Amino acid sequence: MSLDQLYQQIILDHSKTRHGSGLSETPAPDGAQTGQSHQLNPVCGDEVTLRVAVDDGNVAQVSWDGEGCSISMASASVLSEMAEGMTVDELHETIGAFREVLRSRGKIQADPEILGDAAAFEGVARYAARVKCAMISWVAAEDALNQAS
Repeated sequence: MSLDQLYQQIILDHSKTRHGSGLSETPAPDGAQTGQSHQLNPVCGDEVTLRVAVDDGNVAQVSWDGEGCSISMASASVLSEMAEGMTVDELHETIGAFREVLRSRGKIQADPEILGDAAAFEGVARYAARVKCAMISWVAAEDALNQAS
């Protein structure tokens, strides 16, 4: 299996089995700060609401709800799966690295050591119209994280 095929499979798997989907009704840990952000891409209709709980500088909980294309839903799934357990600083750095790759128009390769499964979205960078699809949940996460910190 080629790297492109593996990346396509990761996106397909996450768009079907959405990790973290459904805004959590479980209360955040005692003392945790929460933030929530709703993002909408009016051009294509992708919509994501993402909630994050931060406890003692660590991302304790991430949940989201949304509707949209397979890229936007898979991206939210990958983000929620990898973000829990990171420090706030690590998640900010990861969001920055993801943004840099997607805005590069294919000139910057994703580093799987930094981005994990999110490296699968590297190919999206070549399609300007799809970058917002992949970024919508990451923008929501950044906003929610800033509210919670």
